[in-house]
Amino acid sequence: MDTLAKKTAPAQRFDAVVVGGGVVGTTLVALLAQAGMQVALVEARAESLRWQGIAGKLPGVRVSALTPVSQRLLTHLGAWPAMARARVTPYRYMQVWDAEGSGEINFSADEAGVPALGHIVENDITQAALNALVMDHPKVTCFFGATLQALQTSASGRWLELGDGRKLNASLLVAADGARSTLREMAEIDVVIDDMGQEAVVTTVKCTQGHGSTARQAFMEGGPLAFLPLTVDGDERYCSIVWSTTPEHASTLVNLTPDALGEALGKAFGYRLGEVVACDRAYRFSLIQRHARQYVQPHLALIGDAAHSIHPLAGQGVNLGLMDAAVLAEEVINAWKRGAPWGELSTLNRYERRRRLDNSAMLGLMKGFRELFGTQMPLFTLARNLGMSGMNQLSPVKRMVMRQAIGERGRLPLNCR
Repeated sequence: MDTLAKKTAPAQRFDAVVVGGGVVGTTLVALLAQAGMQVALVEARAESLRWQGIAGKLPGVRVSALTPVSQRLLTHLGAWPAMARARVTPYRYMQVWDAEGSGEINFSADEAGVPALGHIVENDITQAALNALVMDHPKVTCFFGATLQALQTSASGRWLELGDGRKLNASLLVAADGARSTLREMAEIDVVIDDMGQEAVVTTVKCTQGHGSTARQAFMEGGPLAFLPLTVDGDERYCSIVWSTTPEHASTLVNLTPDALGEALGKAFGYRLGEVVACDRAYRFSLIQRHARQYVQPHLALIGDAAHSIHPLAGQGVNLGLMDAAVLAEEVINAWKRGAPWGELSTLNRYERRRRLDNSAMLGLMKGFRELFGTQMPLFTLARNLGMSGMNQLSPVKRMVMRQAIGERGRLPLNCR
């Protein structure tokens, strides 16, 4: 890991600079470094998350439903074995139903032809495994506790000035710094914003019945409530909760005592897993979909939430970001290996063409689901219940939906096939 450079030191030159050390940004750093490129990682947090920081603790409240395609990518990088040793929970079944009606649909890994539909993994575990790959990698230079001061463009690339005066120069600069990306704003890239008027409430619970490797989601009047399976030291009675609801209801939930919170969750879920006990306080965050009007500029690209942020309804946010990282890395590395200008639009436009359609389709699908299940008009309630029940009887349609859900969409990068 690089020590802090003095302000008077000359600008440091890299093949690529990635701003944002979350799961998506660190994945891109690992992909580029493992190919042999010199990469800088710029992160606002003061230090990286290591295994010591999460060992022996109860599950973190922020989790992701990683698809088999994402699992292949993380296995290719070498992160998955460490994640599996720490804690990942495969789910082989999904149950989705309308709590306001009678519609229900069930999916299984056997129908999809895969060992598991996905894995519920705490974000901290994925992050720690990725950090272990890059923190001491000889091709990676890390700048922690860094803020962004200025962005400049030259004929050979981009210049990034950090808050303490250090300057970084690269043929490619990548914004992976989240939905409110500072780098995206500095590049003056506009975003389309869809404020959903909802908040997500997350926590961890323990139920009286085991989850049975099943991810469950109920569409409530205020929004979907998901019980996502977690297995802790062999105990299958844990679940991660994601409840998308109104801001007023979210405020009520986060201020409940643990006993009252568990009771509210169990009642809302129809006690499908028996009594519910909250293991942690509840946390809330606003749900706002964003989509950048462009993903690339000369020598600059957006990935992950910096390019698009999505409703957590289908747990696809991190998966979309990981595919951004994999596709961008594939295009950039191919250009770099043949001596082509990997930071110019001739290369970066191929990344945008491959990713924008998939991301746009998923954002549109989530918006459609939200509008369909967010109304209580009798006609819409009848239509969605008939639709869910009908789909449950049509195996070919279900298989098509499942292939989409497990990430088998479009032309996948080689390391994801």
